[in-house]
Amino acid sequence: MAVSYMDYSAPNVQFTYDLGNNPFFKKDERNYINGLSINQVNTLGNISMLDIYLSTGNVIEPHYHPNASQLVYCISGAAVVSLVNPFTKELRNFPIQPGQVANVPQAWWHYEIATVDNTHLLAIFDAPIPEFIGGSDLLRLTPASVLAHTYCLDEAKVKETLAPITKTVVIGPPNDCRYNRGQGRAISPAAYPSQAYWHQGQVIQH
Repeated sequence: MAVSYMDYSAPNVQFTYDLGNNPFFKKDERNYINGLSINQVNTLGNISMLDIYLSTGNVIEPHYHPNASQLVYCISGAAVVSLVNPFTKELRNFPIQPGQVANVPQAWWHYEIATVDNTHLLAIFDAPIPEFIGGSDLLRLTPASVLAHTYCLDEAKVKETLAPITKTVVIGPPNDCRYNRGQGRAISPAAYPSQAYWHQGQVIQH
């Protein structure tokens, strides 16, 4: 439990909450996330969640949760949950539809992509407050000189490539993105080499 003792007779005990009152991130009217933790409902114990709404091609950016495992449940629409298995060095892609789930172990690198409009996902965590470490922060806060030196890259090209990343992305691509505008081009088929690939706004099994 998140607390060693809860006085359920206390006047500040909370049992209900409207998630619409706690936005975690909002890109636009069709792509946003609301959150719930012990900060909103103090009787939750060791659980929390994110209520996620996405339109086609929008991505919960590559990230990890250092303090929690994550269960992704599809309420409506469809998405692909992708994760990197740190032990097998494999990228695994798991398409989910309503009623289906995908599990992401604690601290594993992962991301979610909506493959149809009006996708609604529920991300459930085994921590009172989930920690979020976004790839955008790792990229923008690591000096380009370090990335270039470590991976034998052209420092000027690294700086140019990463320059548009000025804040935490959370849901990408940004609205002012100049690239990958066409539906079905947001993700290359190569992103799904094993289980599925992206084609004209859909994930195709193979």
